[in-house]
Amino acid sequence: MDWFSAPEYWWSRLLFQRGLAAVYLLAFLVAANQFRALLGEHGLTPAPRFLAHTPWRRAPSLFHLRYSDGLFTAVAWTGVAVSAALLAGVGDAVPVWAAMAMWLLLWLLYLSIVNVGQVWYAFGWESLLLEAGFLAIFLGNARVGPPIVMLWLLRWLLFRLEFGAGLIKLRGDRCWRDLTCLYYHHETQPMPGPLSWWFHHLPRPLHRAEVAANHFTQLVVPFGLFLPQPVASVSAGLIIVTQLWLVASGNFSWLNWMAIILAASALDLSAPLGTGAAGTGPGWYQVLVLAAAALLIGLSYRPARNLVSRHQLMNSSFDPLRLVNTYGAFGSVTKVRHEIVIEGTDDPDPGAHTLWREYAFKGKPGDPRRLPPQIAPYHLRLDWLMWFAAMSPLYAHPWLLALLGRLLAGDRPVLRLLRADPFPGKPPVYVRALLYRYRFSTVAERRATGAWWHRTLVEEFLPPVALRHSVRSPEGP
Repeated sequence: MDWFSAPEYWWSRLLFQRGLAAVYLLAFLVAANQFRALLGEHGLTPAPRFLAHTPWRRAPSLFHLRYSDGLFTAVAWTGVAVSAALLAGVGDAVPVWAAMAMWLLLWLLYLSIVNVGQVWYAFGWESLLLEAGFLAIFLGNARVGPPIVMLWLLRWLLFRLEFGAGLIKLRGDRCWRDLTCLYYHHETQPMPGPLSWWFHHLPRPLHRAEVAANHFTQLVVPFGLFLPQPVASVSAGLIIVTQLWLVASGNFSWLNWMAIILAASALDLSAPLGTGAAGTGPGWYQVLVLAAAALLIGLSYRPARNLVSRHQLMNSSFDPLRLVNTYGAFGSVTKVRHEIVIEGTDDPDPGAHTLWREYAFKGKPGDPRRLPPQIAPYHLRLDWLMWFAAMSPLYAHPWLLALLGRLLAGDRPVLRLLRADPFPGKPPVYVRALLYRYRFSTVAERRATGAWWHRTLVEEFLPPVALRHSVRSPEGP
């Protein structure tokens, strides 16, 4: 190891960069598949309307120059192509400057999407991808050794991700302190997965042990990342194992995989695999790396202060470029699960005997007999927002009313976000939204009925509406 690079982390950098390219690829695919219905010119929250009222300095984006659905499509698919090239190893076959340009292009394109994404992109893993993506610009490629300062900044990012999540739990819901949060979490998390029912029915002492292990992994283990090897590798390994447990228990988009990828950058794999290039790279490259590192260290002050603050912010950015952010999740745990179920009818005069047909979503709970699907690391943005909307009508404004209008109009981009259209030939005359309480079925109920969920009607969330009616805001639960 010289003063600038650490060739023993050559393989670790390779794992990180290939993993990051895969996540970028997925993120751009999500954008390409969903933007038209959510953010397009006729989307639920149109990006042009947002851009008209948002200055560039608050949300830097290429789309401030010009927006069109065609341009957004080009941006998304360009991101897919460049990500795929980096995943295939093209970044290691070109000069350092070309590899840096490829990573810079991905960061600029995805920043442009996130900064016009509004509520659909208000998730911590968006900033996490951008922060890690900015660091990747300066990590070099196979022709140079990994810069030491950038490797330390990757560990600093992983530390804030894990330690911040641990602190927000201790400062938040009491169930984290008395070790009971997992009595509820597997059932009430935003989007349960195919194994969540079994996780929920684990013995309660094991749930308490899970919470205690989570506290240890998030509040103690991250400090080991800054210690000499092999302690840093052991700490990274524990984080990876914990994140794989979370992958198995639910659907959290690419959040867990980003943590795994970041942890991989701290592994010392030189003993079994050897080392790679040891060169420090050209002088201009060293200057750029050190300048970027100085900028990021300076910007770290506010996120670091946030960690020790009694009023810790969760998943916040302190600069519009999202270079250094604060993270955290589930400071409070929902104890009861509510779901909004949207139904439609072709009855022009709905009454007590009207047949209502339910719209099925791809990921969120609906039909009680349907096994929760494995969605992550893919991200179903509408399904996630439906979970938030069920907690409070404030989260449903203004997009839920727009969604009902699109269903009444038979809008094809919106219908493609759903698993099934119950009105394939002609749109319904009326739609309504009902609020249900969902809980996992017991073992006995599952054996008797085959249902994974039991649901009970709570109330009408939105009354029947038709296109000729004015749609009022929901009163909520």
